[in-house]
Parts: sequence; structure tokens; C-alpha cells
Amino acid sequence: MNPFQKNPLGRNHFEVPEVCLGTMTFGEQTSESDAHAQLDFVLANGINFIDTAEMYAVPPRAETCGASETIVGHWLKRQPRDKVLIATKVAGPSRNLNWIRNGPPALDRTNIRAAIDGSLQRLQTDYVDLYQLHWPERNQPMFGQWQFDPDKERDGTPIREQLEALGELVREGKVRHIGVSNEHPWGIMQFTRLADELGLPHIVSTQNSYSLLNRTFETGLAEVCHRERVGLLAYSPLAFGHLTGKYLNRPDAPGRLTQWPSFGQRYTKPNVIPAVQAYAELARKHGLTPTQLALGFTRSRWFVASTIIGASSLEQLKETLPATQTPMSQEILAEIDAIHLRYTNPAP
Repeated sequence: MNPFQKNPLGRNHFEVPEVCLGTMTFGEQTSESDAHAQLDFVLANGINFIDTAEMYAVPPRAETCGASETIVGHWLKRQPRDKVLIATKVAGPSRNLNWIRNGPPALDRTNIRAAIDGSLQRLQTDYVDLYQLHWPERNQPMFGQWQFDPDKERDGTPIREQLEALGELVREGKVRHIGVSNEHPWGIMQFTRLADELGLPHIVSTQNSYSLLNRTFETGLAEVCHRERVGLLAYSPLAFGHLTGKYLNRPDAPGRLTQWPSFGQRYTKPNVIPAVQAYAELARKHGLTPTQLALGFTRSRWFVASTIIGASSLEQLKETLPATQTPMSQEILAEIDAIHLRYTNPAP
């Protein structure tokens, strides 16, 4: 019996498992053989939802751009295509990824179409189940930034044009469903309003960071996404390994943050370590590992449609996947909220 339930995304009958395998380590920290072993493992355990992106592996660089999709594609061609849900993303502008379509300068029709064609080729499929805008093109704080600055306004592709381009891909059958990522309430409302007014496809999901250290989704997005029927695909539920507790006693423990220190800027803020310590102590009090507490919490949230987990190795994944099923009592959740009120969103 499959222990993982399915949750609806969007306004139609699209359902996804409550856990999704993220692949951003594939092609950098994770070899192709280990990546395929991870994919086989989750599929054998009832998880058929795989998330990737054209810019992966991470941290992004020209030499590994597209590697994750390519590795997934080599595996996917051996699977019954209708039994696997593939999500990928088009990179937006302004992140200095100059090796992707010479910029890319915009999320316009030309770039979106070029991106999906490249992804389909690497994935060795003629459609993806969920196609996401990796981050907003407009001026917007993200990836550790936490303040909106109107002085940084810039020209960009209107959301209407982005949505029209995505709608073309849906009509052509290259994309089954569309979503966004790293979005904010205003953006979600624009996409849903325009879809209603113009008869274009509705976004079904937003992929945002969500964890014990970053519950900013709850402030404005939870209501918006509930009312507009947009599901949360929660990424970084272990906060780049912080919430495993491994960095508490050993700051130089192997991991992304020690290998690429500049990559986790949102986790350098003052209250991150005290918060992690408090959650680790709470986990021990209840006979749990910090990983079980963190993943059990994220899965317990009513607005989380799927929790995206990633691993650098199969052995790590074998620990992480079962931890997502950790039950959360009302007592534990109340104690989590008490810590949250002491250390509110230390890593937004």
C-alpha cells in the first residue's frame, strides 16, 4: 500500500503525490548512476513526481547547465511516460546566467518557447506535466532578499504576455499544466485575474521556499493561494541541511553550504543558528531526529500540496523519504509555533 497520499493542484483534476523528488544536485553533487538509483527508489516507493529545471545543476554554471534534465531524460526514456509526472522550469532574466539563451533578457514568447524546446529535447519527451516560471521577471525580492525596493523598478515582459506564451504551449500539447515559482501575492493575483479575463490557463502551483526557518508563505500567500486554488510546492524544507542539525556541532560538515558558502545567503542571518538549535532540542524531547521534525512539519501544513526533497546520494534519500511521513501531534505543533514566535522567519 502506498503511504503517500495525492493532493490536487489547481482548479482541474491534476493530482500530485505529497512528496516530490527534486533533482538540482544531479550533474554536480550527484552522479548519473546515483541519480538514476534515486529515481528508481522513489518510483518503487510510490513517488512519481520529479522536479527539475533548465538551469540545473546547482549552483548554476555553464558547464552543468541542463545536466539535471539530461540525466532525468536518460532515465525517463526507460519508463512508461504516462506513469511519471515531470515538472521543469524556464529561467528568468536578471540572475547573471549569461550562458542561458545569452541572458536570457526576458520571459517573453521567444525565450519561453526556446526554453521549453530545449527542455523537451534534454528530457527526451514530447511534453512536460508542469511547466513553471523559475522566478518573476519583475523587480521583486527573492532568494534571501526580504525588502521590496521600488527604486529598482525596470522594464519587463508583462505578465499577460508571459501567460499568453504559456497558453500557446498548453494548446500545442507541449505542456499539460503551468505554474510559477518564488512568487508573491501580487504576482499570483495577476496570473489568476488575467487567466479569468482572457480565458487562458490558470496556474496550478507556486514553488516557494518553505520550512521551519521560513514560513513567510503563511503571511499573505496562504490566503491568496487557497482562494485562487494554487498549490504550494515547498522547496528547501531542510533549509540547505541546516534543519538536519548537522551544522550545529560541526560547521564544516560536508554539504552545499560548506562546498559553496556564498550559495546559501538566506541562511547567514543572525537568528538562524539559535532557531535551528531550538528545533533540534524540541525534536530530541519528542524522540525525533531534527530531519523528522522538519519534514513532518512541512508535510502537515494544509496548504502544502507537495514537499520537494532532494539528496546528494541514495543513502541520504533513504533516510529523508521516510522522514516525510513523521506524524505531528498538536503538542509538537504548538511547541513549534512557540519557537517560531521567538525566532520568526530567520531565513526568509
